[in-house]
Amino acid sequence: MSRSHKLHAEAKKVIPSGVTSPIRYFEPHPFFVKRADGCHMWDADGSKILDMCCGYGALLLGHRRREVMDAAAAQLRRGTLYCAPTVQETELACMIAANFPSMEKTRLVNTGGEATMTAIRLARGHTKKSKILKFQGCYHGAHDSVLVGAGSGATHYGIPTSAGVPAKSAKETLVAEYNDYDGVERMIKKRSGEIACVIVEPVMANIGLVPPLPNFLRRLRRLTRQNNIMLIFDEIVTGFRMSPGGAQQHYGIRPDITTLAKALGGGFAIAAVGGGKDVMEQLSPSGPVYQASTFGGNPVAVSAAIASVKTINRIKNGMYHRLERLCSRLSRAVGDMATDRQIPHWINSATSMMQIFFTDGRVNDNAGAMGSDTARFQIMFREMLARNVFVAPSQFEVVFLSNAHTNDDVSRAIEAYDAGLVAVKRAG
Repeated sequence: MSRSHKLHAEAKKVIPSGVTSPIRYFEPHPFFVKRADGCHMWDADGSKILDMCCGYGALLLGHRRREVMDAAAAQLRRGTLYCAPTVQETELACMIAANFPSMEKTRLVNTGGEATMTAIRLARGHTKKSKILKFQGCYHGAHDSVLVGAGSGATHYGIPTSAGVPAKSAKETLVAEYNDYDGVERMIKKRSGEIACVIVEPVMANIGLVPPLPNFLRRLRRLTRQNNIMLIFDEIVTGFRMSPGGAQQHYGIRPDITTLAKALGGGFAIAAVGGGKDVMEQLSPSGPVYQASTFGGNPVAVSAAIASVKTINRIKNGMYHRLERLCSRLSRAVGDMATDRQIPHWINSATSMMQIFFTDGRVNDNAGAMGSDTARFQIMFREMLARNVFVAPSQFEVVFLSNAHTNDDVSRAIEAYDAGLVAVKRAG
C-alpha cells in the first residue's frame, strides 16, 4: 500500500471523502503532495510529478515563484492580519485598474466564489431586478444562485442542481446554452424586465475548455446594454491568464462587473470584484449592497498578489507568446496521435489552456462536452498519472501550462498522452 493510500484512508475518518474539495478526488485514491516547485510536485511517496493542472489555472507563474514568495515572506515578518486598511490594498487596486480598465474600483475578497456572489448581489442591488442568467456548464462558485447548470465538479459528479439549494433560489436563475446567441436573445427579450445580470465565463473552463464562437461575446455585450442588464465577466480563470487584461482585453469587450482570482494571487488565496465607479459605490458603507469579510485584503495575500501582477506585467512580452506556442505544440501533437489511432476526438485550445474530448462531434457548448466519453478520459488520465504526469482528473476540467513549463516538459507530457491514447485504443 502506498503512502498516499494510507494517508487517504486516515483522512476519510475525519474529512468527508478524505478531500477538502470534490474535484481533488479520483479512484482509487488521490495522491498526497509534500512539496512543489516550478511545474513539478513531489508526492508522499517521493515521486516527482509533472503538474499540468497548475492549481486549476491559478499557477500561471508556476509553484513557488521567487518574487511572490519573497513578498509574502516579507509581509509575514510584519504581521498576518490587521483588519484595518493597508497601503498595499490601494496599490493592488490601482494595478488591477491599470490592467483591467473596466475595473475602475475594486473590492478585495478571498475566493472566486465570494467574488461572484458579491458581483451578482451588486448587479441585483444596482438594477433593482432579481433574476440572473447564466450558461449551462459555466461554473461560478458553490453558492446557491449559480449551482444550477454548473460545470466543474458538479458536472463531473452529475449534479444538475445541488441538494440544499432552495427551489425558490433556483427559480431566480435562468440558464441558457453558451454560444447560442439566438436562444439568449429570445430569453432576454421575453424577460428583460426581470433579469439583473448575465454572468458568463468568457471562455468556458469548467466543462472542459470551450472558447466563444466569433462575435458571441460582442453580441452579448450589445444585447445586455440594450436591455439594461449588467454583464458580468467571470474571469476567475481567464484573468491574467489569457492576457495581462484577461479575456476582456483579448476579445476587446468591456463588461460592467469583473471577478478575478486564481492567477491574481500567484498561489495565495485572494480574489477581487470590480467595475465602474457608479456600480462599485453601491457597496457598503457608501451604498446599500452589503459585503464584508474579516480576511478581505489580507496583507500576506495582497502582498503576494502585488508581486504576481508586477511579475506578469514585467515578463508579459515573452511569456504569453511562448505559452501559446507550447500549448499549440501540445494540442497539435495530441490531436495527431489521436487521429493516427483513429480515436474520435475534439480538441479545444486557447492561449495556455487546452483539453481533449473523446467525441465524434464538435464541442462548442455544454451539450457537446457532455457527449464526450468520460470512461475513455479516465483511462487516459490513469495511464498518464502512472507516468507521473498529472492532468486534472475530470474530462470537464482543463490542462493549464505555466511559465515554469519548458519544451522538454511539453515533450514529456506528449509522451504521457501517447501512452494514454494507446491505452484508450486498446480498451476499445
